[in-house]
Amino acid sequence: MTKIMVEEINKSKMKFKLVVIALLISVAGFTQNKTWSLEECVAYALENNITILRGENNLLINEQDIIVARGNFLPSLSGSLGERMNIGSGFDPVSNQRISQTVNSFNYNVSINQNVFNGFRTLNLYKQSLLNQEINQLDLNRIKDDISLNVANSYLNVLFNKENLETAKAQYNFSSTQLQQVKNLVEAGVQPQANVYDAEATLSNDEQNLTIADNNYTLALLSLSQLLQVPFEGFQVEIIEIDTPSALLMYKDIEPILNYAFQNRNEIKVAEKNIENAELNTQISKSGYYPSVNFSYGVGSVWSESKNDFTKQAFFRELDANKGHNFNLSVNIPIFSRFQNKTAVAKSKIREENSKLDLDQAKLDLESNIQRAFTDAQAALKTFAAAQKSLASQELAFSNSQDRFNLGAMNSFDLEQARIRLINAENSLINAKYDFVFKTKVLDFYLGKAITLD
Repeated sequence: MTKIMVEEINKSKMKFKLVVIALLISVAGFTQNKTWSLEECVAYALENNITILRGENNLLINEQDIIVARGNFLPSLSGSLGERMNIGSGFDPVSNQRISQTVNSFNYNVSINQNVFNGFRTLNLYKQSLLNQEINQLDLNRIKDDISLNVANSYLNVLFNKENLETAKAQYNFSSTQLQQVKNLVEAGVQPQANVYDAEATLSNDEQNLTIADNNYTLALLSLSQLLQVPFEGFQVEIIEIDTPSALLMYKDIEPILNYAFQNRNEIKVAEKNIENAELNTQISKSGYYPSVNFSYGVGSVWSESKNDFTKQAFFRELDANKGHNFNLSVNIPIFSRFQNKTAVAKSKIREENSKLDLDQAKLDLESNIQRAFTDAQAALKTFAAAQKSLASQELAFSNSQDRFNLGAMNSFDLEQARIRLINAENSLINAKYDFVFKTKVLDFYLGKAITLD
């Protein structure tokens, strides 16, 4: 290969590497600057959350357990080969004298073992392996539901802090405009110079509040990115305008929610399956009282050779001549197990009772959580309605205060107090709005509805 050809190949390789690097950089930049929707956040969390991945691995382990349990119905097959050399003294059968000899021997054996009956233990273990897989799947579904709700809550928290940030920006811009108006009034001789200082202090305070609001928004984004386990740099979410919620979002009756939850919630299904599992454990423990029946079959042969043998046969011919079959059917009857079977059954029955108590506790916990969520949603609705009325009153009061201030009938301190009351009313309404929305989403969650912000 000529030097020119080598240089051309190296140039081609370099161009290929540069293209690959450029593609990787563009893909990384696209991922980094991606704007995440709520649905994408939930989907990503369900695919990449470590707890979920660990739960999926447990299901893979369950599949292997099922294969093992199914294999216990089959016979076991084993084989062995052996070669032996014995160097030492022995008796000559002709002269009846001790002589030195070397004996070579070879043997093989193939055996099959099959359990015929063991008190249905194998069958119940197989049923239990299937049940364990079902329980782990239900528990994984429960984890996915909880993570979806946590992601939705964190996403709403981002939107809440974003709206607070926009409110803080509006207040800062208003204070900046107000400062300029006060300066104009002071220059016109309508207001004293002290009002300028008050307006500047108000602007500084609003600037501080703006910084705090911006920091809270950044922290909310950080919290969501950490929940999703994605890099925070460049992480942004789709900003959805949460409309003023209606009282129609509120459920009027808790009974449909409770009935649906008791029949469909995964934590209830897990508790019910655990009862079945405990009952199977009792049946497995009782198998110790039954006799066990085992059958085995074996075939084998042996070949040996020494220089003093009277008759020598070919290797395979002698193996065939010495070949033998053996059949074995054994019955093992338990008579006294030092109380092991009795205590195993007794403990299994106690675990059955505990599993039933666990189901009762799961239902009580679920009912308590739903009752609390329903009560919280009702309170949030009332708080939101009160916050709406308060904001309307404070907007009217502040508008009147502005008019009186511009006419010189109100000092800057009283105007600032009116503005603070307006800001507090706006913040209270934002808090009440997002609190009510989330509380209704929790009720949707218990009804099995998909979590969206529509």
